Amino acid sequence: MKKLFFVFIALFSFIQVQAADAYITLDRQPSAKQNVIEFFSFYCPHCYTFEYEYQIPSKIRAALPKDVDFKQYHLGSQDDLLTQAWALAMLLGVENKVRQPIFDTIQARLKQANKFIPLSKKDFRRIFLNAGVTEEQFNAFDSFAVTALTKKQQKLAEELNVNSVPVFFVDEKYQIDPKKLPNKNLESFINGYVKTISDLLQKH
Repeated sequence: MKKLFFVFIALFSFIQVQAADAYITLDRQPSAKQNVIEFFSFYCPHCYTFEYEYQIPSKIRAALPKDVDFKQYHLGSQDDLLTQAWALAMLLGVENKVRQPIFDTIQARLKQANKFIPLSKKDFRRIFLNAGVTEEQFNAFDSFAVTALTKKQQKLAEELNVNSVPVFFVDEKYQIDPKKLPNKNLESFINGYVKTISDLLQKH
């Protein structure tokens, strides 16, 4: 399993910074269509916290204009079935049904004293079928469409030089820098994420 380096985010400090400065401008052209992309990993406990405790992705999604896409891409190794499984979930529109079962299974296995055992295709089949996906739908796991979306996630992660998660990009041009977000308290930190992204969308 490719080792991932997870970003550590300090939520409290003695100095409060402004959200307007909390981004990095990348040396590339912005996407043709406006979007917000989060890269995450099921191996990452911070990603779990962002999703289910802070609910940052859902709050960002709720604040976006209707014509702006919000995508969550998985960061994994080239041979990692997780990214492939997530591609299938996106194509079937069942992300909200399989995300937490996958997270829970991975995080539970990571806490085990013995050697970590990656999820197999059989594990994913069980998770997807329990979420209401049919056998026929799951059989698309190795399809051309799933392979293409898997490679798309991997290619964009490489282009954007993603090596830590969770991380958010606006229009594939601006990367949110959480170390510079308001950090007086958790609420200001979360609101800073939403406001920074909303402000950056005005730059397109």
